[in-house]
Amino acid sequence: MDAVCSDLLAEVRTFRQRYPDVRYVDLISLDIPGHFYGKRYPIEMLEKVAAGSALKLPQNCVLLGTQGGLFKIGDYCFNDGDPDAPRRLVPGTLKLVGWEQQALGQMLITSSGTEQPIVFEPREVLAQVLERLGRKGIFPVVAFELEFYLFDRQLQDGLPQFPRDPLTGDADDQPNMHIERLSRFSAVLDDMVETAQAQGIDATVITAELGPGQFEINFGHLDDGLRAADWAALFCRSTRGVALKHDYRASFMAKPYLHHPGNGMHVHVSLYDEAGNNLLAADGQQALRHAVAGCLEVLPHCMPIFAPNHNAMRRLSGTVNVATRASWGFEDRDACLRVPESDDRNLRIEHRLAGADANPYLVLAAILVGLEQGLQAGREPIASLNEDRGSGIDFPLEMLAAVQSMQSHAPLREGLGAEFVDVYCENKRQDHLAFIQEISAREYRWFL
Repeated sequence: MDAVCSDLLAEVRTFRQRYPDVRYVDLISLDIPGHFYGKRYPIEMLEKVAAGSALKLPQNCVLLGTQGGLFKIGDYCFNDGDPDAPRRLVPGTLKLVGWEQQALGQMLITSSGTEQPIVFEPREVLAQVLERLGRKGIFPVVAFELEFYLFDRQLQDGLPQFPRDPLTGDADDQPNMHIERLSRFSAVLDDMVETAQAQGIDATVITAELGPGQFEINFGHLDDGLRAADWAALFCRSTRGVALKHDYRASFMAKPYLHHPGNGMHVHVSLYDEAGNNLLAADGQQALRHAVAGCLEVLPHCMPIFAPNHNAMRRLSGTVNVATRASWGFEDRDACLRVPESDDRNLRIEHRLAGADANPYLVLAAILVGLEQGLQAGREPIASLNEDRGSGIDFPLEMLAAVQSMQSHAPLREGLGAEFVDVYCENKRQDHLAFIQEISAREYRWFL
């Protein structure tokens, strides 16, 4: 038995000793649209997997559409025999699920690091980007911030309702950022944070955001980009579960209300060398400018990743603190790329464009490719918003145009992998076409 299997087996046995009532463990992985798929394993069988027994799931699980269906993508799904692909357990991710009625565990699985990694698996895409950066002596430090809305548990005519204030019983329908909202919803928010921390997630600052029932939770900075993205993915899962336990719904939908702010995924990224020096601070912060330029050049071609569905595109419609063009600025929340005030040691870029329902592995991978190409090219960025409020680069705001722009962009195909880009773009194209194949009541009102 090798060292990895020995450590995994010890992890499973320690978990069983600590939680003797747990009979099953959900083995889960994120697909292209950002949903978890997997299998529920008896804990006895998990020990065998940890000891080295094969763990396989259908390769095409990764390709599921937003509604769970399969699309024909090249030879995948319908002409490949639906083959299995090996997966492995991700060490350190076996945790207790605290929001289900029964005692249950969960653990991340991935094809990354197996003999046959799935090149279009989101976690594997990020792993390849991080590995390439590491070979170049570039080591990211990353922190995610996620915004979400609370809704009443019951929908009305299929539409979300404002959450009820636990103290007054009234709908929390007033946009505000008052600290009192944190107190009024403290029971569910505290449970969300405690549950996340039990999953090993360093959930830190909680903020009441501008939208009614909207909140933001920040995570600690990590020098492990895969783990940082794991945290973001797992937090979404646990937060939705905890909300239901408290008789709410939690959603990371990018634009649930047309006239209120959307939900964003903000990603803070610093880059360091092996000695711990901040690469962005090099040459009097000239490297920062190069990194910004690279991000801005790549950004218009990454829109299917940053805004992965029709609703996410709605968020980019000019509401508060959401950019409608690729832009940057110092301490400017209207910019796609905000450079927070800091010393050279902590100099970083905050990427603010992605919707909260984007796939965190792919968002981080796309950001890192932009930074990488910027440092390599050494070009100057466009004027910052501090210098010119009209500065910016247009990006597509319609999915089919965005997909075409992404699929034809050679630097992105090189940075993320051509096979992944083709598969991802076709998945988004088919998802979008499936979404619009429904005649709404409004369409009858307009055209009947």
